[in-house]
Amino acid sequence: MASKAWQNPYVNIFKHVKIEEWRKSAKEGEVSTFRDKLLKCPVFRISGVIPENSYILIPRNTKQSLELTGHFFYLLFRPSAGKYFLVHIDVASKEGQIVRISFSNMFPEFKFTPTWLQFPFVCGAAKGSVYETTAKSAKHGLVGRAPGSVRWTCLMLDLQDILSFYLNCSYSHLKSVKLFANMDVKNMFTSDLLLDPGISFTEAKQMGHSFLQGTGPIPREMSFPVPKGTAWHDLYDHIKFPSEGTKLPFNSIQKENSDPETKCTSKQSIPGRGASRCVNLSRAVQDRVSLIQQITSPKLPTRNQTPVVSSVPEVGVVSSHPKDWLVHNDFQHQESASSNSQQQTYSPSSDATDGGIHVYVHSVDGLSIHGEESEEELVCSPVPQPVSLTLSKGFKQQLLPDPILRLSRIIGFGGASTKHALWTKSGSEVVYPCHAIIISMKISSNQQRFFIGHTDKVSALTFNGSTTVLASAQTGNNSVVRVWDYHNGNCLAMFRNHAHSLSCLSFSSGAAVLCGVGKDVHNKTLVVVWNTLNVRKGGPVTVLAKAHTEVDINTMKIAFFDDTRMVSCGRDNIRLWRIRNGTLRSCPVDLGEYRSLDFSDVTFEEGNASHKHVDDRTLFACSRSGHIFEIDYGRVSVKNMRRLLPSQQQHASRREKWTFNTGPGIAINSISVSSSFCATGCEDGFMRLWPLDFSAVFLEAEHEGPVSMVSVSVDSQKVLAVTSTGNLGFLDVSSREYSTLMRSHTDTVLGFSVDGIRRHLTTASADGTLRIWNMDSLHQLFDFASEDSPCAVAFHPHEQTFCCGFTSGIVRVFDISNAKLLAEHRQHRGEVIGLAFSPDGDFMHSADAQGSLALYDASEEDHSVIRVACNVVARGTERAPDALTVSGDSRFLAFVGPSQNIVTIADAQSLDELLHVDVSILDVESPQLDVALKVCFSPASTEHLLIATSANKILWVCTKSGRLLREVSNVHKHQCSSLSVNEDSRFLLTAGHNTVKVWDYNLPLHNNSQMFIGHSQPIRQVGFTPDQMGVVSVGDAIFLWDFLASPRDSPADAKSCLKASHTSSQKADTSMNALRLSNGMPRQKAPFPSSPPRLDFSAINRDEPAGSFSICEDKQDNPGFPFNRLDSRLAVSFLKVTDMDNNMSPHIAELHQNKPARPDCYKHFVPRLKTSYLDQTIVPPQPREEGIKLKAVIGYNGNGRNNMVWSPDQGLFAYTCGSMVVVEYLHTGSQRHLQGHTEEISCLAITNDAQIVASAAGSGDGDKSLICIWDVQNGACSTTISYHRGAVQSLAFSRDDRFFLSVGDFSEPGLALWSSKNFHLLSSANVSGPIHDAAFSPFTSDHMACVGSQGVYFCVVYTQGQEVDLKIQRMAAPAEVGDVEFAALCYHMDPFLFTSTNRGHVCAWDANTQACLIIWEADDDEIGVLLCRGNRLFAGSSTRRLRVWDIGAMKRITSKEKACSAEDSRETISVEREIMLDGTTISAAFDNTMDMGIVGTTAGTLWYINWSDNSAIRLVSGHKAKVNDAVFSFDESHFATCSEDGSVRVWTTHSYELVVQFQVLNQACGCVCWSPASIKDHTRVAAGYGDGTLRIFQLASTEMEIKMHPHQVAVTAIQYSAHGHVIVSAGKNGLVAVSNPTSGATLRVIRDHKGATITTVQCVNEQCKKFGLEGNELWLAAGADRRVSVWAADWIKEKCDLLDWLSFPAPAPSQDDCLPPSIAAFSPEDHSLVVYTGYGVEKELLFYSLSKKQIIKKISLPHWVSCMSLSSKSQLVAVGSKERVLKLIKSTSGVFQDFCQHSDSVQTCHFSPSGALLFSVAFNEILLWEVQGL
Repeated sequence: MASKAWQNPYVNIFKHVKIEEWRKSAKEGEVSTFRDKLLKCPVFRISGVIPENSYILIPRNTKQSLELTGHFFYLLFRPSAGKYFLVHIDVASKEGQIVRISFSNMFPEFKFTPTWLQFPFVCGAAKGSVYETTAKSAKHGLVGRAPGSVRWTCLMLDLQDILSFYLNCSYSHLKSVKLFANMDVKNMFTSDLLLDPGISFTEAKQMGHSFLQGTGPIPREMSFPVPKGTAWHDLYDHIKFPSEGTKLPFNSIQKENSDPETKCTSKQSIPGRGASRCVNLSRAVQDRVSLIQQITSPKLPTRNQTPVVSSVPEVGVVSSHPKDWLVHNDFQHQESASSNSQQQTYSPSSDATDGGIHVYVHSVDGLSIHGEESEEELVCSPVPQPVSLTLSKGFKQQLLPDPILRLSRIIGFGGASTKHALWTKSGSEVVYPCHAIIISMKISSNQQRFFIGHTDKVSALTFNGSTTVLASAQTGNNSVVRVWDYHNGNCLAMFRNHAHSLSCLSFSSGAAVLCGVGKDVHNKTLVVVWNTLNVRKGGPVTVLAKAHTEVDINTMKIAFFDDTRMVSCGRDNIRLWRIRNGTLRSCPVDLGEYRSLDFSDVTFEEGNASHKHVDDRTLFACSRSGHIFEIDYGRVSVKNMRRLLPSQQQHASRREKWTFNTGPGIAINSISVSSSFCATGCEDGFMRLWPLDFSAVFLEAEHEGPVSMVSVSVDSQKVLAVTSTGNLGFLDVSSREYSTLMRSHTDTVLGFSVDGIRRHLTTASADGTLRIWNMDSLHQLFDFASEDSPCAVAFHPHEQTFCCGFTSGIVRVFDISNAKLLAEHRQHRGEVIGLAFSPDGDFMHSADAQGSLALYDASEEDHSVIRVACNVVARGTERAPDALTVSGDSRFLAFVGPSQNIVTIADAQSLDELLHVDVSILDVESPQLDVALKVCFSPASTEHLLIATSANKILWVCTKSGRLLREVSNVHKHQCSSLSVNEDSRFLLTAGHNTVKVWDYNLPLHNNSQMFIGHSQPIRQVGFTPDQMGVVSVGDAIFLWDFLASPRDSPADAKSCLKASHTSSQKADTSMNALRLSNGMPRQKAPFPSSPPRLDFSAINRDEPAGSFSICEDKQDNPGFPFNRLDSRLAVSFLKVTDMDNNMSPHIAELHQNKPARPDCYKHFVPRLKTSYLDQTIVPPQPREEGIKLKAVIGYNGNGRNNMVWSPDQGLFAYTCGSMVVVEYLHTGSQRHLQGHTEEISCLAITNDAQIVASAAGSGDGDKSLICIWDVQNGACSTTISYHRGAVQSLAFSRDDRFFLSVGDFSEPGLALWSSKNFHLLSSANVSGPIHDAAFSPFTSDHMACVGSQGVYFCVVYTQGQEVDLKIQRMAAPAEVGDVEFAALCYHMDPFLFTSTNRGHVCAWDANTQACLIIWEADDDEIGVLLCRGNRLFAGSSTRRLRVWDIGAMKRITSKEKACSAEDSRETISVEREIMLDGTTISAAFDNTMDMGIVGTTAGTLWYINWSDNSAIRLVSGHKAKVNDAVFSFDESHFATCSEDGSVRVWTTHSYELVVQFQVLNQACGCVCWSPASIKDHTRVAAGYGDGTLRIFQLASTEMEIKMHPHQVAVTAIQYSAHGHVIVSAGKNGLVAVSNPTSGATLRVIRDHKGATITTVQCVNEQCKKFGLEGNELWLAAGADRRVSVWAADWIKEKCDLLDWLSFPAPAPSQDDCLPPSIAAFSPEDHSLVVYTGYGVEKELLFYSLSKKQIIKKISLPHWVSCMSLSSKSQLVAVGSKERVLKLIKSTSGVFQDFCQHSDSVQTCHFSPSGALLFSVAFNEILLWEVQGL
């Protein structure tokens, strides 16, 4: 099911289906509309003698579903007086069942079946009427015709509660609603909020109700009008069901008694007990009860004992479902009114009744619940003290106050982008987004208020002209637009846009028109214009116009003088837009020679000259190349253009002066124009202010990062600036003072800690910074930077110090008062996941992800290490940043470890282990072992340890005995990520995903918690502030909440003192932050925005401080109390940081030198990253004894460089794929395979006579690279040589084949010269920089050249007898090309050398004089391949272009003595041919005339190029990305492959040629299958994708036939049923879907494997009668949890029954283990035999008999299996492994052979249906084998 975020906060059903159009809804019989006088709006009237004959049905088609997930259903209706009515509501449960809920005043009593609930409806009457008086006193007979004074009613049904209570199932969504006669209906809607129609929005605000707390007033469009002076309840009825009041008759829907006296009487009276009912418990429940009894209950009383209690605990209905019953005890104590009675009996309300369950409680020994005649007992946790009993569902003990949290402040900015911030018209407030929340901040006091409602990051903001209406959009696929009343914060409208995500919004001046720009589902630009004229009056928002366009749009704005005119800008365009007759049209501005610029912003000139004609208006636009354009709006042309260039003094070393059109400009990201000046925000970090004639900059301010947005206030007095680093500030133009409003982390906040004394907050972020904030002013005080990333922080409880743990395992302690590093410890080897000081401040503890735990002496300044314990903490980083907790008395330390199922309590002062608690034994019914996630001590009671588990529970454990005290289930919808208990243990704080919950610690029931939202990303940590008056939560940003619970002893004085401190600090900050600009220069420069200091820490010198600080003169010597002095000083003082000692230790320096950076050149080869290693013990089979023979290699390695050779004269064509060289004969298509390497081959070289081929690849064992020399005639490896430690970049033979050259890669750049006769090393040389290409001169064998990062190397080979010397001379790149890298080279027949650069230049050199003769720009980007034949020069580049240049005029150019520029040679050198291919060129070979050749690309394709007709034909095709599946068709004529790049390719088996390719963009294809032979009409291929969709492609038409979406996660397995009637597919979440391939409908969803990824699905044709089931097919599914389900099916009869369920045991894996997949398959010879392999106790193949229900055979294996396939003949099994081995096994005898031709893990293998062929796949290498048998 798709995301339902758009349904929040409610869905107006009539509006949703557009009921007035009757397209999505249906009406039958007498259905009419009229205007109701009381409601003053149109309503529907449904009337008729027979109610069933007149109705309204929503939706129209009963096969469709509304899919509305809100569990509260609201119906606004009035029954017709004196008549009957009927309502059917169809809802779906999570168990897949459709349940009908019906209510009517015709039903005399409640009835139910498993699929139908019938409720009587009791019609209410007007207050004081005769009918109401009768109803109060009557005991029965109230159900019947509606009274004459029946009133309009707001009926609320809790569908979730109804299904849960009456049918014990879980609510999923609302499917349909059918309203029958006789009634009047206004509307109906669904919501997850409990709404009260009796209160208004104003009253709700005064009462503190908020949608965030799940309650509030009813929406205005759904409300009933209430005249002044009257009450809502005097006019209308409000009915809630299930009800909270007394209901007569039983289980009926009726209005509650609102009489206070009656309510009081009802509460005091205790009706008699009804007939008892037995509670039957299943055997599994009995076993579970027994286990819990052993763990938690000391001893039960005897049956005949009569206990005396004062109160009993709350008890819910007992269910046989394992997860449904769990009794919580240790609840808050309450006195009972009848405590002296010996026994008390309660009659539960109808909401929770079970027919009379007796409750007997013993005050000491325990609690048992049983039926009157039942022999089975339910044993619950012991109740040590008397507790209260509340069985009435209507009565709920609430957590007060409500709400208990109030969002106070947020530290953060941006989220989706840092381009949006707005001024209000007054200039006193700034509005900006912080992830999913919009913040309005007063710039004078930093006071914030929030606009909450978005569910994802806000991507766009805009104001109307008067800044009274605000519009916002959120990112994501479910993007919505919200329109807000800015002053009162109400959301006026919310609507979905037609784009995936809006990047730009613009309001018209009068808020009548709203324009948005985004991307549609096809990633095309979409412009939508909405009519918002009536939005402030509650009117609808409609689409005025929308347009799809191919042009790029960065910014779009509505003209302030005309709502129908707009302007936009983007890459290569500025366009003017206009709406006419409902159509949106545009025209481009004539930009002339500047049409190729990237325009970043556009704005209109400011001014209130309304009389000014439209054509006299002026536009301003800026570009990322530094241009500022003035555009004539009327003429649609450029009026003036200026360019912002860097200062010439910064580049004084340049040889020539930049002109207007040369040199790089300063990118301008934003422009804002006022009536008096213009402001620009630039990429260089400067905000510049210009006069309108742009004569000179008169004011500028430099920022820490690029300025992404600027905005001038309405009064032109202030300029707002936003940076891409998350800073927000403004410049006061008159005073020239700069103020920083907000700083922000630029990535997720990982953890925090609070200094309660000084109210400082320190945070560690994934952006690599550690920051300290003032919690009152929100100012950033310090910013610590390090090469290492911080991940956990902790403040000392008393001192002004804190510690920080880093990802490298280093723990550092900082002193803030003296601004120095106190200590640095390197005991840990993994990421620090926990830091904690003991509350007394004497000790510090740290833990890392590798399991070690360290104890430090925190009483000493150097925090010396006391003890380090290894392998005691659970491995992994998921428990960071608060993996450790210390008890309040500083005696105990708790953590999860040594395994993830164990919680250890240790002595905090010695780390001696005291107690282990195993949380995995507490839930024996769970399919998975429970895992501990978080631990937390209760501060007020050291005997309580709270444990959050992976089963979404919180356990209370006794720290002395390890006994389970109690537990709470379903804490959050997602796993709990953080725990915290307040100081007096009255409240518990939890975080799960992006929500925060506050619980009553003593009553941890679900109705005693409050949930709060606001974060758009998972919360990483949450906690109370030390003063217990606030809460901090961090994740996407830093949220500061006010904790509103009243303390037991109200410290009023403390509160007032704190408020005074807050105020004083703000005043001090305002007064002391006023920095002045110098006014002594004509061009004045604004000060830098106030920047907190940054500190860089490296190695510590123990004798001296790590760094020195100088404090400003106003620094106080004694930084201490009171609060206001400390806060004032820190808020306004700035630290000046001197450079630290950057001398690194020798081993660190050596480490840096040994890791050179990869050059900025795609030509340079870098091996693909692999995690597999070849098993060196493998012994290949003897020649001519192989069970399988390699027949073909499919694909070409697009990651290689110069890895294809072709000799047109000799007809030799060779290329590489993985670790093999493929020699292909083009005339026959047959292949020969040269096998000798074990790693990916980087390059090839061929001798001039085409008799020898050389190939180079890595060694695989970290040693030197291996170069193989191959004899082409016999295909044998004649010799191997090694020299280079890194990869080999290039190979070359000399003209006479005497010499052979090899070049090392960037890790060890060097040349090795070999003799081609015996391949002995003759000479070698090292060079200073990487070499990218090398070639021998075609004129003489002793000259050659190389190119690389440092320039061109001319080399000469000197031979004297046996001595060979290599002389090298380097020539730097010409100044005309700038700082470039040379990527490729080739020689011309004349003594010319051509070289290319990574910026597209080609340089021609004289090989004799080594002088550069000519330079021209041959392409837009790097040219990686150059070839020269005659007067033609071939150039292949990263732009995918191939170009052939005519260089016939080179002779004339050589007469010039100096180098010529491109302008000089434009007439003589020109492009002769050009072709575009599918990827970057990496190899090429052409004939002597360059008429035809072969070119290889990074897409894994080899192309045949014919320049005579400018054509390109695919010779060899392959996948570029990882191949996920490869399968044969049923007739073996074709095979299909699918890949991570989203492509499905179909090939012919006999020629290996690509027949058709189906491409889906931006989605990985995970699996593919063929239609079976039984489908005769057309052959089809079905594929599963990463977005959960299935696509079926028809080969005959080469088109997609149908697209289905049965999954919400990636599809991992797919298979046609044996007869082709259905498609069985499985997702990553373990759900298996059965779909109809014709209609696309999902017929069935199987949830048995839920939670475990399905790795295998297989269907076979088999009669199932021999297994005792009906069906003609067998199919199985194997999950990652080592469970296999086998099913018998007959899809035509819609039968699918579970035949067998196999579970295979396995030991607990370690944290770092990468588990092999679980694979199962039917034996082709006997389908009753299932072969399984996967992670287990042993590495083996298991043969399980479905008939005998046991394992009948095992075959041991040396490796874990990564793939498996069974042959239909010869009983062969093929298995692949991560050790790169393909193993062929004879299942009868165990005989096997190993094949190691792959260069990576073997991830897929498949036999053909006949068993004659076999596929094996490793990454993108596809090998086709011919099976010969063992």
